[in-house]
Parts: sequence; structure tokens; C-alpha cells
Amino acid sequence: MRTYDFTPLYRSAIGFDRLARLADDALRVDTQPSYPPYDIELVEENAYRIRMVVAGFEQNELDIETERDTLKISGHKATATQGNYLHRGISTQDFERRFQLAEHVKVVSAGLQNGILTVDLIREIPEAMRPRKVLINSGDNVQLLERRAA
Repeated sequence: MRTYDFTPLYRSAIGFDRLARLADDALRVDTQPSYPPYDIELVEENAYRIRMVVAGFEQNELDIETERDTLKISGHKATATQGNYLHRGISTQDFERRFQLAEHVKVVSAGLQNGILTVDLIREIPEAMRPRKVLINSGDNVQLLERRAA
């Protein structure tokens, strides 16, 4: 497994330790569960969609929860299916899948149709944090502003 040294980042950037930790965690793919399979789609510039295959699960057996910067999707079968199976390929095991959310990303809706769970997310950046233009004043206007401030 390849490792990366984030020391140069720490020398010149403040507050990016969380980013380095996320990158380190992402490199540890051996601990990531592969069930259930899912897709993450970029729908628009600030809109995302997660589609997860949850065949065999009913709506009341699924749970979607957000806490701070984490989205947790879990499924717990209420009752074990009984039957005389010759082959059992549709997995109905309990699962828990966690996703790290960036700042200002929130879940806006979720739906279940044909065994696919769809979770829509959107990034809403607060007005105070959005980029804004700053007007450049001429020499006369600058003097007026200095007098007002005094």
C-alpha cells in the first residue's frame, strides 16, 4: 500500500489536517465493505446523488441518518426469510455504509424504487461565504471614505 507524507502541507496550510486524515482513510480500502454496491453521481455543480442497491429490503428496514459531516445509511432485516432455496444470490444481510460529507452538504431527499435507494444531496454555501466583488474606488472616492471612517 502506498503512503503519502503530508508534512509539507502542514508547514504552510492551517486547518487542512481533516483533509489529510480523509485522504489517509480513503487509502485504507481493505477495511471498506463492498456491500451493498452503490454509485455516487454529480448531478449538477452543487448537487449529488447516491444510488444504492438494496434489493430485498423494505422501506421500514432502511435508515438514513446525518450527524455533523457524516451520512450513515443502514439496513436491518426485520425477519429472516424462510424457504427451501436451491440457490440464494440476493443478499439480505444487515449493512451500514458511511459517507463523509463536505462542509455545507446536506441531504434533501431520499426514495426507494425497484430495489434502488436514491439519496439526493446538495451543497448550499451560506451567502456570507460566497465570493463577492469588491469595487475599486478612484482617488477622490478613497478620500471620502477615509473622512467617513474618522
